[in-house]
Amino acid sequence: MIFCSQMASKALITPEQYLATSWEREPEYVHGEIVEKPLPNKKHGHLQSLIGALLMPAGYVGSEIRVGLAHDVFRLPDVAVWKREPEGELPTEPPFVAVEISSPDSRAGAVLQKLEQYRVWGAQNIWFVESQLAKLYVFDGGLKEVPQFELPEFNITITAERLFG
Repeated sequence: MIFCSQMASKALITPEQYLATSWEREPEYVHGEIVEKPLPNKKHGHLQSLIGALLMPAGYVGSEIRVGLAHDVFRLPDVAVWKREPEGELPTEPPFVAVEISSPDSRAGAVLQKLEQYRVWGAQNIWFVESQLAKLYVFDGGLKEVPQFELPEFNITITAERLFG
C-alpha cells in the first residue's frame, strides 16, 4: 500500500460542539479530536462514484454520510450501504458495507484505525481500495488482498479490472 503523511488538526471539543458546527469541508470526529479527511483526487472521486453505482442493487447507498459509531466517534465512509434506508439524518446503525478509498496523502495507521472502528461497530463487509496500486482488500481485523469484492446474495461482483481497467 502507498501511504504518505497527512496533517490533521487536533482540537479537543465535545461531540455536541462537533455536531453543531458548520464546516467548510466536513471533518471526522474521534474521541474529542477533529480529524481532517485527506483531500480526494480525481481518481478517488471517480472510484467513489463508480463503487456507489455498482452497489445500488444492494440497498441504500450513501457517500461521505456522517455516521455515529459511538457517542464520541463520527466518521464519513467513502461509500456505505444499508439494506434499507437508515433512520434519521445521522445514522447510528452499522452499514452492511463500508468502503474506504485511499488518497495520495492517506496514512496507513489512520486508515487501519478507521477500518477497525467499522468492524467493532458491526459493519459486515469492510472494503479498502488502494487506488494508487489498483488493489482491493477486505478487512476483518487485518487487510487481505482480494481479486474482487463480492456480495453473492445480491449477485454483485466488483473486480479490480472493472474499477481500474
